[in-house]
Amino acid sequence: MAPVIPAVRGFAFGGDYSPEQWPEEVWAEDLRLMKAAGVNLATVGIFSWSRLEPAPGRYEFGWLDRVLDGLAAHGVAADLATATASPPPWFSHAHPETLPVTRDGRRLSYGSRQEFCPSSPVYREAAGALAEALATRYAGHPALALWHVNNEYGCHIRRCWCDVSAAAFREWLQRRYGDLDTLDEAWGTAFWSQRHTDWAQVLPPRDSPSFANPTQQLDFYRFSTDELIACFRVERDILHRLTPGIPVTTNFLIAEWGVDYWAFAEEVDVVAMDHYLVADRTDPYADLALVADLARSLAHGKPWILMEHATGAVNWQPRNLAKPPGRLRRDSLAHVARGADAVLYFQWRQSRAGAEKWHSGMVPHAGTETKVWREVVGLGAELVDLADVAGSEVVADVAILLDWSSVWAQSHECQPSVDLDPVALTEQWHAALRALGITADFAPPAGDLSRYRAVLVPALYLVDDAGAKNLGSYVDGGGTVLVGPFSGVVDERDHVRLGGYPGAWRDLLGVRVQEHFPLRTGETVALSDGTRGRIWTELATVAPDTETLLSYVDGPLVGGPALTRRGNAYYLTTHPVDITPLLRTVAAAAGVAPAAEVPAGVEAVRRRHADGREYLFLANDGPEPAAVDGVTVPPGEMLILRGGGIRPPEAP
Repeated sequence: MAPVIPAVRGFAFGGDYSPEQWPEEVWAEDLRLMKAAGVNLATVGIFSWSRLEPAPGRYEFGWLDRVLDGLAAHGVAADLATATASPPPWFSHAHPETLPVTRDGRRLSYGSRQEFCPSSPVYREAAGALAEALATRYAGHPALALWHVNNEYGCHIRRCWCDVSAAAFREWLQRRYGDLDTLDEAWGTAFWSQRHTDWAQVLPPRDSPSFANPTQQLDFYRFSTDELIACFRVERDILHRLTPGIPVTTNFLIAEWGVDYWAFAEEVDVVAMDHYLVADRTDPYADLALVADLARSLAHGKPWILMEHATGAVNWQPRNLAKPPGRLRRDSLAHVARGADAVLYFQWRQSRAGAEKWHSGMVPHAGTETKVWREVVGLGAELVDLADVAGSEVVADVAILLDWSSVWAQSHECQPSVDLDPVALTEQWHAALRALGITADFAPPAGDLSRYRAVLVPALYLVDDAGAKNLGSYVDGGGTVLVGPFSGVVDERDHVRLGGYPGAWRDLLGVRVQEHFPLRTGETVALSDGTRGRIWTELATVAPDTETLLSYVDGPLVGGPALTRRGNAYYLTTHPVDITPLLRTVAAAAGVAPAAEVPAGVEAVRRRHADGREYLFLANDGPEPAAVDGVTVPPGEMLILRGGGIRPPEAP
């Protein structure tokens, strides 16, 4: 397989490099240290618009020429940013109408970053002009290996409620629905007397006395993703035209859940993702694994770029927790295990001023006589030794269905239970698979499921007809599915599918739910196998050919079905306190084998080349050494076994 970045062989290693923050005499030391650390890729210029264009149309590229020339001379490729994430003060001062407006009508000021309205034509024109100037200047430069458009679209401003955005929203709706009658039907405006008689009356879901119209809000979220993508396309198309052959990307911030990355991923030449451990989470590695698996899934299973993560402390979290010795290596290789072929950090040299001066770097404030620097150098050398891993793909036989529209729709305030959090439930199911040594991809509801032995649907509240039919076809073809409660209950307009839940899959599952019975905070119900359910129960009946595997033995629905099976299709009417045993059972029924049989606290993932060469990654997050088929994994460490090392157990 071709390298994830064609100009960089093996693994790309490096980080965000901001020479404009330092006197030029520091630059020579940077280049010397990059060589010592094995850095072969540096991201340059992300927040340098004010330095590159100090006044409208006046560009100053001399300093960047020297930076890129120095990188090329030292064998370091450049991920060159277009710098459009943070307009300079002169721009925002001259064009205050480009500043974003919040839902309650407040216009935000400049003074931080991402201070632009995604729908603003003035902003897009200025961003495109800067991208064109950069591409014209650096086309053919020997350092140029990758283009980095903007930065973390949707991180701070993913939606704007200004009048410019409102006009763009109306145009988007006109393209989607055609006429007001169709719009009103989709939005259900017969409720609460919201019917429109003129397009000028159609607004974004701004603050109002009560709850927003659910479909209006959902469509606004969809529109906002499309506006961010439109911003990206302006710059991407210029870069493609002027520098053909140089891939163009932007760094996704998947954990924010505010942008539809299924749509956005189709626009980039290579998927790149940022991830920061939330250090005070009970199991921060569960989140790392989920985001890495999702990044790989957005890349259609191909290798991807870890564009940013941290060598140590992350300054914007409530507690700026440092990483203990060895954690830097373990964190980075955890992403490699799940498909990353580039390991990059924010940032190269820890800033001495500004809002992120307490954010860790590859070169910390204390310099090179530090734990962080020694571990950076060690990882750089190890990635060279692991170069043969690059280009391999992760082995995954399970898919989890995920749709951003469903997440947004289910997150509306007017839902039956605040505890039925689709993201948290998806995280729970994914973490349970990880504990079993089973690696999962994510897939959109209408995506290709044919390669998977099992498909899980933990929380897909909303699904369109194509997605509903796709899952049915998968089961008809012999696939195994497990569907969680409150899934398939509304269509793409957030309209309830009538006739009993789960409407989209009522016939597929052989279950008809009459009524939902949410549980109180902390309440659980006993199930017939001695386990317990939480959050939610459903009053359901089953078809004659549908088997009840578990039933309720207390709570409001004693004797009713809690887990059913119709052929290869399983359905839950509650959420088990521990989903792990059920996932083990479903995986076994589908013939899914773990990457390796692992004890509690050990993670196992396989990567494989098309020619059959394999690599087994074993990470031990427990406090004691762990034995896996005769191999001992020390606590807090990761082993990488070439040739697959330990063979996976036979599938049942």
